[in-house]
Amino acid sequence: MANRLTNPNLFQGNLNKKQYFEGWYYKQVSADGKTAISFIPGISLNKDEPHSFVQYIIVQEDEREDTHTGYLRLTKDAFKWQDDPFQVMVGENLFSTEKLSVNIETKTDRISGAIYFGALSPIGTSALQPNIMGPFAYFPKMECYHGITSMNHSLQGSLLINGKMVDFTGGKGYIEKDWGSKFPKHYVWIQSNHFREEDTSVFFSVAHVPFLGMELQGFISNIHVKGKEYRFATYNNSKLSISFPSENQVNVKIENDQAEVTLIGTVEHLGNLQAPVESGMHKTIKEGVSGNLQMELWDKETDYYYQGLGTMAGIEIVDAHEMKSTM
Repeated sequence: MANRLTNPNLFQGNLNKKQYFEGWYYKQVSADGKTAISFIPGISLNKDEPHSFVQYIIVQEDEREDTHTGYLRLTKDAFKWQDDPFQVMVGENLFSTEKLSVNIETKTDRISGAIYFGALSPIGTSALQPNIMGPFAYFPKMECYHGITSMNHSLQGSLLINGKMVDFTGGKGYIEKDWGSKFPKHYVWIQSNHFREEDTSVFFSVAHVPFLGMELQGFISNIHVKGKEYRFATYNNSKLSISFPSENQVNVKIENDQAEVTLIGTVEHLGNLQAPVESGMHKTIKEGVSGNLQMELWDKETDYYYQGLGTMAGIEIVDAHEMKSTM
């Protein structure tokens, strides 16, 4: 159990569960910034339609007004995994911490090829914080758990996307995952590692959290700047202020004793993805993978100030009218 807590990338469930999902999120952006593609391999277990799947979302510069999304549905038995070395297979499609290899054909898209990963950039952990969930990682039967595998890594390889060969060599990747019974009923998710500085990367999420019979709002964030990690979360007494100037923009301020950060995320070119609810993968959410993220950071301990613009940002704003500031 401890190994899975400290390595959430491993398959956390089993195929005998009755209401369960688990999905990994692999995002790749080409070096020229013209193509972003995210794959979501996973498993959905429920009474009516248990199955495995690979979702994807593609944004290409010459087709940004026509973001492609797709859902490859396979049987439950098409889902295979191993722990050491870690890998997940959905049919012919393989995902590990070293590479991904896909051969996907849907009614609208044909995607094949392999991309290899450079050194991953994991988050810091401790006994109290075995993963990004912090002490909440130890609580069983939470609605949705989250894990981060790599905040930032280099890519090598190419994909044939609808007859066009796209070279991802020199590009950047990001890996995270979710598992549990269903997605939160409302949440915001932001991610970018495309800043002027190669090592700058941002992850932020705030969500509705049912916990011990209560209705809570929890948030987690991990930021890497100039070789230093900043962690903001409900569990380390950080404070959050959040607002929505428009349906496609979110403004976030997070603060604790270590630092203060402002994020302004703007969604670009949304695509439809399927998210888990109690009955299966039946909730349609909208995600952009080519948004913009303005960030300001003040390190209170060193008085260092950072300001930067992240591009190719992944942003989801789901039923956000119910969100509340906590400052």
